[in-house]
Amino acid sequence: MAEIKIDKALFQERLSSFISAWKADKRGGDAVFGGVSSILVLLGKSEETAQFQKNNAVHFWLLGYEFPATLFLFTIDGMTIVTTAKKAAHLEPLKGGKIPLEVLVRGKNGEENEKLFTKITKQIKSAGKKLGVITKDISRGPFIEEWKKSYGSISKDVEEVEIGPALSQAALAVKEESELRAMRSASKACVALMNPYFVEEMSNVLDEEKKVKHSTLANKIDSKLDDTKWWKSVELPGKGKMPSDLDPTQLDWTHGPIVQSGGKFDLKMTARVDDEILHAGVILASLGMRYKQYCSLIARTYLVDPNKSQESAYKLLLQIHNLVMKEVRDGANVKDIYAKAIGLVKSKKPELEKNFLKNVGAGIGIEMRDSTLILNAKSSRILKDGMTLCITTGFNDIENPNPQDKKSKTYSLVLSDTIRVSSSDPVIFTGDAPSDLDATSFFFKDDEEAQPTPKKSKKDSTIGAVATKNITKSKLRAERTTQADEGAEHRRREHQKELALKKQEEGLKRFAEVTGNQNGSAVKKFKRFESYKRDNQFPPRVRDLAIVMDKHNQTIVLPIMGRPVPFHIQTIKNASKSDEGDFSYLRINFLSPGQGVGRKDDQPFEDATAHFVRSLTFRSHEGDRFQNIANEISNMKKEAVKKEQEKKELEDVVEQDKLVEIRNRRPAFMDNVFIRPAMDGKRIAGKVEIHQNGLRYQSVVQQQQRVDILFSNVKHLFFQPCQHELIVIIHVHLKDPILIGKKKTKDVQFYREATDIQFDETGNRKRKYRYGDEEEFEAEQEERRRRADLDRQFKAFAEKVAEGGRSENVDVDVPFRELGFNGVPNRSNVFCQPSTDCLVQLTEPPFMVITLEDIEVAHLERVQFGLKNFDMVFIFKDFTRTPAHINTIPVESLENVKEWLDSVNIPFTDGPLNLNWPTIMKTVVADPHAFFEDGGWGFLSNETDAEDDDPESEESAFEISSSEANASDESSNEDSEFDSNASDDEGSAGSDDGESEGEDWDELEKKAKRKDRDGGLDDEEEAPKKKRKH
Repeated sequence: MAEIKIDKALFQERLSSFISAWKADKRGGDAVFGGVSSILVLLGKSEETAQFQKNNAVHFWLLGYEFPATLFLFTIDGMTIVTTAKKAAHLEPLKGGKIPLEVLVRGKNGEENEKLFTKITKQIKSAGKKLGVITKDISRGPFIEEWKKSYGSISKDVEEVEIGPALSQAALAVKEESELRAMRSASKACVALMNPYFVEEMSNVLDEEKKVKHSTLANKIDSKLDDTKWWKSVELPGKGKMPSDLDPTQLDWTHGPIVQSGGKFDLKMTARVDDEILHAGVILASLGMRYKQYCSLIARTYLVDPNKSQESAYKLLLQIHNLVMKEVRDGANVKDIYAKAIGLVKSKKPELEKNFLKNVGAGIGIEMRDSTLILNAKSSRILKDGMTLCITTGFNDIENPNPQDKKSKTYSLVLSDTIRVSSSDPVIFTGDAPSDLDATSFFFKDDEEAQPTPKKSKKDSTIGAVATKNITKSKLRAERTTQADEGAEHRRREHQKELALKKQEEGLKRFAEVTGNQNGSAVKKFKRFESYKRDNQFPPRVRDLAIVMDKHNQTIVLPIMGRPVPFHIQTIKNASKSDEGDFSYLRINFLSPGQGVGRKDDQPFEDATAHFVRSLTFRSHEGDRFQNIANEISNMKKEAVKKEQEKKELEDVVEQDKLVEIRNRRPAFMDNVFIRPAMDGKRIAGKVEIHQNGLRYQSVVQQQQRVDILFSNVKHLFFQPCQHELIVIIHVHLKDPILIGKKKTKDVQFYREATDIQFDETGNRKRKYRYGDEEEFEAEQEERRRRADLDRQFKAFAEKVAEGGRSENVDVDVPFRELGFNGVPNRSNVFCQPSTDCLVQLTEPPFMVITLEDIEVAHLERVQFGLKNFDMVFIFKDFTRTPAHINTIPVESLENVKEWLDSVNIPFTDGPLNLNWPTIMKTVVADPHAFFEDGGWGFLSNETDAEDDDPESEESAFEISSSEANASDESSNEDSEFDSNASDDEGSAGSDDGESEGEDWDELEKKAKRKDRDGGLDDEEEAPKKKRKH
């Protein structure tokens, strides 16, 4: 023990702060310390296998070392230590501070030792009746046994009080800067072992399909603890490095490493690694490190070839984890944090509530888990700035609805991070180890599954550069429809039946308690308007008892029975002026219940016994004045209707919180980008900046022209490369619309054009020395390089945006162009592309972003024999929302669209006719429970099944002629909402087919001419005669 050096100043400072907190609590009502008059901390024989408890933590906190066989007695007036002579030699220099310290030395003489313990018992009795002890103390050894004998004589006269919470709150929980530095270093060590080391080892094992035990992987991680060279060279995620002053010799294990997979998971801190083989499914990894006696813990879940259900559960876990992080701050109540976490589970996936962990973390520091600071529903601890916590969220034993194998029937998910509480957002010490879905998901079966796909389009080697999709085996359009493999078609139908049944069950459960118009439109109420609150607000001209137009208050004041009576403009239907003889008449019609027909009646009866004035008529010789009044009423009515419409349109526009700018450094930005919808004024490029809680688009010309987008309002973030497009795009789809200038929008897009204007430099000097297409080749290569560079820049910036909005679960989504299809969602024919979470069209405004989670069912219309196009309708889970239509989709895309809908678990049906969706949705909204009781969306599939019952008889009974086919095509084009340009394109496509069909007739006509010549009939003599007639 010759090398032991105890910091006297730090010892006295911490002891003084502890005693001061004790005294302050006594003055404040003994809420923390429970009114104890003395505190006893015992430490017996040291045991290497034992976990650190409160008594060990007190030793390390005060002394920096652990002194076995030592007794600490704290009183309001000072501290007494009983220990051996060797240890006392290191404690003697600590005397002489603000708090008196007495060191009693034990020896080998039993009687003298007993006297020392007797002295301690007398101090306890003289201090008071309440003694603070650590009731969960498991210390053992001869020293403890001797103390128990002496303490037994006074134990009946003393009331023992659990002092653990007080030690945590007054001493151990809130960390100083030196303690936080040690925890940061321990956290960096945890991150390095988790990612990159464990992730690389696990990936190699799975990629090479090796059979490796969990314990073998854990031992590999364990072996890195003593590898000094590795600690100096390891690179953390984000190209970070370990602290330069890190001493690897002071690192030690406090938990694990634990690796779990194969359906057997234990999320408790006492979990042990087993000898099972690593299973390619859900893999949990957790480990805890101690540096200079301060702990840090990290846990991650890695998903190998996950299904949609597992991805959805993990996304929910990420949301919960981020929510807990967001709620952790100075002054927060622990039970409120847990309540919000469990509330999110209930709102998103209530079936997982039983699987959610009973707490979301605990305090961490010298102790790996502070049992007095557990974040659960029972604890009422208040968090303070400087506390350190291990946030752990997870689900235990979730049932997998679509298990990949026998070991995947159940799985667990867990995330753990070590953080520091602050006054705002917490500092995440282990945040360098990514936990988002993209970073924790591994796909090893993609290559194998992608091999069969080329069977769909067989290329002919003799065709060359011609697009193979335009070459068909048959000339008949009816035979040209894509035929799917029978086995795949059968599997798809079975899957669709399962989805339809599940949707029906969900509908019945969702609307089990709903009757009547619960999900419908709001009940219309009698509208009331107020022109004036007091009499003195009337215009002065009303004294003349004339008709007065008050534009400011949108009111007409009419003289009735010698009194001015105000009428708000919203109560007036219209006004008209007519002439009869010498008099002019002004008739003013009012809105009243019973005037409208059907839906137009916005004035319901509120009181059946009430009387309403339908109209008023005024007579005067001044016809011109009446005409002016009628015109003014019409103009005022138009302005009021316009304002009402604008107000209604802007009802859902939210006022965002203020953007928190980055002040201490330059924010990440991308310049020379344009914004859509465009801002007022000339189209000029600006720059996009990433700040603490959102994005800012700033015009370079006018500083007041800016658009702020908060991460909390971002629903989807897309990056669309410039491949096959003229622009490269970063698109933001918002949860709630915002105003850009005077335009309301839910979609904001940042883009840059990918092509430059090319000039033909004819006569340039280069032409003298270069021949052929060399310059064109160079231009093409330069174009490709520029496009690739643009894609890299925009993709990197989109990833930075997602990183900045990670706390709000913002992630980058890229559309899959190979799954896209043409269609008309608005008025023009555009290319629609599916992405991971949406179906989007981002190239041409108005943009289309349909979230797949919001879709209830899809229905394909006009799917019948002989038609070139079909329509697709999406019905949303919110039945009050208007269904989304995508019209005029080429029939060649039918199988691909069906395959995509089936792959994303969207139930779909098809039918030959366009349905009246407003009427259908009105029926659904009126009584959703009755709708699902009657079969729900089954009526759509029933029509399809009825048509498909006997296809052979249908074909034999009906043979379509070419003229009828053309007529049906024309009628289908007229019925669809398609613009003239697009229909011209369709017409040209149809003419191409006709030309290809006419080639055989040309050959027959030539043969006929040759036969005519052979027979002596010469038509060439008649040709010049016909020309002369012209």
